[in-house]
Amino acid sequence: MRISGPAASAMSAIPLLRCTIRLQWKHFATHAVQQRALSGAEAVNALRPFYFAVHPDFFGKYPKEREVNENSLKRLNGYLENLQKPGSRSVQPMKLTFYIRNTKYSSKVQPELISSGFRSVSFTLHTNDVLSTVMDVLTSCSLPVEHMKGLTASKAASKSPTETGEPFYRTIKWDKSYYTFTGFKDPEQELQQAQRAEPTLSVWLRNNEPEASKKHNASLPRREELKRLKRELCRRFNLTDIRWQRSWGVSHRYCQLQSLSRLSHQNPEALINLQGHTVVFADQSGMNASGHVMLGTMDVHHQWTKLFEQLPGYHSLQQQTHWLKERISLLLGGTQVVHMDRLGPVQPIAEHYSSLNTFHKRLMSHHLRLHPRSLQGLTMLLENDRSNPSLHEMGHFVIPIKCDLPTLQVFLQNQSPEARRRIQRKNQLQAEEEAVVKLCLETLSLRSLSKEPSVSPAQMIQCCERLLEQRSPHMQGLQICVSHFYSVMQDGDLCVPWDWKS
Repeated sequence: MRISGPAASAMSAIPLLRCTIRLQWKHFATHAVQQRALSGAEAVNALRPFYFAVHPDFFGKYPKEREVNENSLKRLNGYLENLQKPGSRSVQPMKLTFYIRNTKYSSKVQPELISSGFRSVSFTLHTNDVLSTVMDVLTSCSLPVEHMKGLTASKAASKSPTETGEPFYRTIKWDKSYYTFTGFKDPEQELQQAQRAEPTLSVWLRNNEPEASKKHNASLPRREELKRLKRELCRRFNLTDIRWQRSWGVSHRYCQLQSLSRLSHQNPEALINLQGHTVVFADQSGMNASGHVMLGTMDVHHQWTKLFEQLPGYHSLQQQTHWLKERISLLLGGTQVVHMDRLGPVQPIAEHYSSLNTFHKRLMSHHLRLHPRSLQGLTMLLENDRSNPSLHEMGHFVIPIKCDLPTLQVFLQNQSPEARRRIQRKNQLQAEEEAVVKLCLETLSLRSLSKEPSVSPAQMIQCCERLLEQRSPHMQGLQICVSHFYSVMQDGDLCVPWDWKS
């Protein structure tokens, strides 16, 4: 049978189309090889402006933003590591949120900064190679990419002409009819769909519950050993508690406890001074403003032993700190000076004592007219780098050490009713949060339900109420951590965003 007309034209075009696809794919593969050749060290160097703008250490006084950046950096690093693995294929799109500082690396055209001096940026990674990922991160955060041109050129020049062929820097963009004719998926359309719709909670749980259960089961022996070792150390040395400054994994925490246990067997006398204390594994050794003994995770046993020997001197400093707090409270109408580690970076007790001593001397030199019990039940934090007092949303005063004292008196008197209202609201939210979390654990048969510090009580309450409404069967027996993103942690905990989609 002889075929004529449009059908014949279409049939005759098929060999040409196949040839064209092979040629274009050859260019595309060459381009992909060049991009995948970007090493991990080069990626870190290329992202230097980004790291400088988002590093959590620069957000010490903003715990919510610090926590978001810390978690997003972990997920970005995991994304980059997956791309560098041999034989890696396409990865799932990943939505990230960062708080960006205004730095010298920032581009001249800046998005609007929020009152704290930084801006929030959210974007979705969908790239399949390291170079494109680096470029996407920099451009999404409005950071310069000029330094990338030299890197790209040097990578191309390092390859022989026979290896690279003709330079090809443009992604193939087929006409829509190509996808209709071949049945292949349109990548642009897939990308738009991924950016437009995050997975619903039920779909995400169904897809990730098997992996989470596998990781959790693998971690069970280490979890039990961690609990046993913690109980043993607390009992032997009469410790109030053992805590961790950061959200380290089970294996990491177990290794830290093992290290302390080895020291207790090698030199049990060294730990006698720890009795009655709370031990916190942290970034540095010392005693914090709350009186907890901090053990630096990077320090060796000799440094820990030296700290234990110095604890009697720290006890004296603790007593002087308590005395200063009492004197300040008497001078400020009963307001209690407090220190909250979760609201900022860890403050050593020596630094806290110095702040209290400076503030107390200034109060003694200015007689404030405050009734002795007019501010009873209120709390305050002392700050070194502020100029004006303020009222925190949780109800405590934030007082600069060197603020104008007559202005401080007027501020405290005027803001005390609002401070009491906010404290009452905070206590109410905390009670509601505890109740709804308990109800979720019982109703949904969860193994555990927690949240990150950056999630407010109001957000946690809203999340739990919606979980109770949905009652997904996929949640039974899981360990859920309410966060700002979806993630499966290394020990099988599941992070879900507080504002998940149904």
